[in-house]
Amino acid sequence: MSSKKGAYSYKFPRPAVTVDCVVFGLDLEAEHLKVMLIQRDLEPFAGQWALPGGFVREHESLNEAAERELREEAGLDNIFLEQLYSFGEPQRDPRGRVISVAYYALVSPEAHEAIASTDARDAAWFDLEEVPSLPFDHKQILTMAKERLKGKVRYRPIGFELLPEKFTLSQLQRLYEIILETKLDKRNFQRKIHRMEILVDTGEVQQNVAHRAARFYSFDEAAYKQLERDGQEFSI
Repeated sequence: MSSKKGAYSYKFPRPAVTVDCVVFGLDLEAEHLKVMLIQRDLEPFAGQWALPGGFVREHESLNEAAERELREEAGLDNIFLEQLYSFGEPQRDPRGRVISVAYYALVSPEAHEAIASTDARDAAWFDLEEVPSLPFDHKQILTMAKERLKGKVRYRPIGFELLPEKFTLSQLQRLYEIILETKLDKRNFQRKIHRMEILVDTGEVQQNVAHRAARFYSFDEAAYKQLERDGQEFSI
């Protein structure tokens, strides 16, 4: 190691760093959890569907890189985004030694259309059961993100990010059943939700439905923060 005017240089190799983003969405009508993929326009794997992502620029943080890539490749901005895990197998990228920091994001597909730009030919939503073959180690990243969502949704109210602003209790319950892949007792579920007092009754009801019209609610983030300050837990 040598120094000159405060600048340091190292003999060690410098791996490139990328970010890869798993964007989940919930299709309430089809009752499927979806993931947004982009069709790559550049080699390697040009033409294949992959997770949105790209190289971290020299003067940006990891979070800034992930947010930029989602804006540029998928038309997404100002959404829930959380770091997932780092993937660094030496042979994971045919371009050379590349370490990827993965993120997962949660959005409502109704409010976020898949829009491709920059180095993506296309962007689209895919049912998790119908995801095509993915390049790099993106399948492993997607699997880990799904397990993280499945675990965290039980003790943090991140599931509300997947719903429209106004939703029914049945829609909320169905969200958890889809993610957790299990059937929940309606009475117990609604009792838990009401006991936490984190929902606001909008005063609106469903229109033009064959069954009894359900009431619409919205998530009260301020009430949830107070729940945390009071030492109470969010639990499904």
